[in-house]
Amino acid sequence: QVQLVESGGGLVQAGGSLRLSCAASGRTFSSYAMGWFRQAPGKEREFVAAIRKSGGRSAYADSVKGRFTISRDNDKNTVYLQMNSLKPEDTAVYYCAADQTYEIYVVRGARRPDYWGQGTQVTVFS
Repeated sequence: QVQLVESGGGLVQAGGSLRLSCAASGRTFSSYAMGWFRQAPGKEREFVAAIRKSGGRSAYADSVKGRFTISRDNDKNTVYLQMNSLKPEDTAVYYCAADQTYEIYVVRGARRPDYWGQGTQVTVFS
């Protein structure tokens, strides 16, 4: 089992930046591939970004490529999502996720991640 706690959400003007953090506890953090999802009101939860267990190559949704960066610090048991050039359409609850299999984040039709955080609200106004 792993517990995930997101932080860093808030209210930001369009064009601004936020850095989300997800602190993990429980099982060894490095055993998990990590991801970020988001869900806007009335919409399905969608994939945002994912990173492999040891870092390195990452994957991003087309809607955030070039603007968002996922990273992790396994010594701190934390994964980050740096969000730049924010747009109103980025407004959503952002969820941190953990799974032992990286491929579920990037393969179409794959199952949902095994573990989720409680979410943190990001609101972008124009």
